[in-house]
Formats: sequence, C-alpha cells, structure tokens
Amino acid sequence: MRRYGKNPDEDDIRTRPNPKGNRPRTNIRPKHEDASQGMVLTVDRGRITCLVEDRPVIAMKARELGRKAAVVGDEVDLVGDLSGRKDTLARIVRIGKRRSVLRRTADDDDPYERVVVANADQLAVVTALADPEPRPRLIDRCLVAAYDGGLEPLLVLTKSDLAPPDALLETYRPLGIRYVVTRRDELESGDAADRVRDYLDGRVTAFVGHSGVGKTTLVNALVPDDRRRVTGHVNAVTGRGRHTTTSALALPLAKGDGWVIDTPGIRSFGLHHVDPSRVILAFPDLVPGTEGCPRACGHDEPDCALDDWVAEGHADPARLYSLRRLLATRERREGD
Repeated sequence: MRRYGKNPDEDDIRTRPNPKGNRPRTNIRPKHEDASQGMVLTVDRGRITCLVEDRPVIAMKARELGRKAAVVGDEVDLVGDLSGRKDTLARIVRIGKRRSVLRRTADDDDPYERVVVANADQLAVVTALADPEPRPRLIDRCLVAAYDGGLEPLLVLTKSDLAPPDALLETYRPLGIRYVVTRRDELESGDAADRVRDYLDGRVTAFVGHSGVGKTTLVNALVPDDRRRVTGHVNAVTGRGRHTTTSALALPLAKGDGWVIDTPGIRSFGLHHVDPSRVILAFPDLVPGTEGCPRACGHDEPDCALDDWVAEGHADPARLYSLRRLLATRERREGD
C-alpha cells in the first residue's frame, strides 16, 4: 500500500535532515548549569567512582569530553542520577583545571604519558631500608616526577630495625626533603601512622612505593575503614613484593582533615614525559645561576654557568650535585 500520493513532489512527503538519517551535528554543547561538583575517588574499567557531597556515585565520562580522561583526585561536574543507589549511573560533563599532576611513563623510551593522580599536594615516597633493599634511583625518579608535577615530596622510610637510615638520609639531605623513619613493630601497631599523620593533615597526599615496603599496611593504618587490608609478602628469591593495590584509590584520612591516595606498587617509573629544563625549578637557590647558561642548557653540560656560579660561593655544591643526579637518573633505568 502506497504511503503517499502518486505525485512525489507533494508537500506531505517527509524528508530526512541528512543522508544518514540522524540529526545534523553542531558544535554547541549544553552548559549543564545544574551540574553538581564531585571528586574522583577511583577509576575501574571506564566506571568512575566520585564523591558527591558525602556519598559515592558511580559515573561514566560524557562523550563530549573526547579523549580527556578523568583520574583520581580530579574535580569534576556531574549530571544525571546522583543518588548513589545501586545500579544507577551519573555522567561526568566537565573536568576541572588540575593544580598538580603525578605523571609517569612505562619506561624512558615510551612516549605514552599516563596521569596517575591529579590535585595532590604532596608525594609520599615509601621505601624500606631492608627487605627489600632500597632503590635510590627509583626514589630519584619519583622525586623528579614530584618536582615536575608540582607536588612536595615526603620520604617515608620503613623497617629501620633492619638497617640504619643514616646513609640514605645523607644522600637526600641537600634537597631539604622532609622525612619520617619507622620500624616494623610501629607499622604493625599503628604508631608509624600516628607520626606520618602529622605530615598529612589538611593535605592531599599520594603514596608511591614498590611492593613489599609496607605502603599498603601504612595506608590501612591511616584509613582504618578501608576495605583493602590484604598486604603482600616479599618474594625470598627476587626480593620484591607482591602487588596488593591494583588501582589508585583516594581515601579520607582518619583522625584528621585530609586525603590519602594509595597507588599500585611500582617496579618502574619512566620519565619520558619530563622536560629536564623544568627540574631546575625545584632548586630555587640555583635558578639565578642559570642566567649565564647557553640557550637550551640541560644544566649537566661542560659549559653550564652553574659550575662557576656555585664555585664563587653563591650556593652549596651539594645542591648542584643533587640536581645533576636527578637529571642523570632520567637517562638510566631503575635497576641501575
């Protein structure tokens, strides 16, 4: 049966807006003025858990955001069902400007940059003094990433009952980094958490460290309501731990006003994304000495003006050595 008359030019014939039969595309996007603000707590296979007011809300990223990914610590705007009830899903329509970022690549020759945490105030680098042995080059890499991303570093040294901290602390003393030293019994009793908490109150702190150093145990003590309490054990053959944290997770600090972000245990920390010229900014006492440097100076070259400037007594030579050690670690692999 004919739907229209015999004349194909009749006015009642419906026409499609375009050949594909869908709505014409437009660059105009909704403003979502009624969106609610939230903070990203964790990301798992495209599902993003956000804190909206005082409740967790599961959300997904809006298509209009394109390839921009939401990461733990991001401040976001959400629309949709924000009740937090089971089987509900909200939509993230905006990601706020990031004040700081912790980034890494899989290796130094990997061009793919991955943002691990956003908007953290400081980076707590957790390392054991023994069992497993400390890896200074990996610590250096974490420090470079912290300085590059705008985070203040904090050294947390564990298992001091197995080895003294003096030699390792002396290596980083010229950098002026704050530090906390703990023993195994303090880690298990919670006393270590009480001392570390003094450095966390009122701040957002990302924790990094390779497996087996006690990072997850410490985080669990700082956030006793955390459900992830299973800690790993050090492999007697490799000296490395077993990963117990599989995705970054933001947790409210107990007995204080702050946030702890637990990240997966790391075995490498690529710095392909770091511009060496930005590392000098973490050494404000050395910056004036770079005025006489040649253009695009990497500050570890024979004609770098910092050598003469420091030799004239304007800064501590140990500071220049520390800067160049950090710059050099970008060119080495973590196991070196």
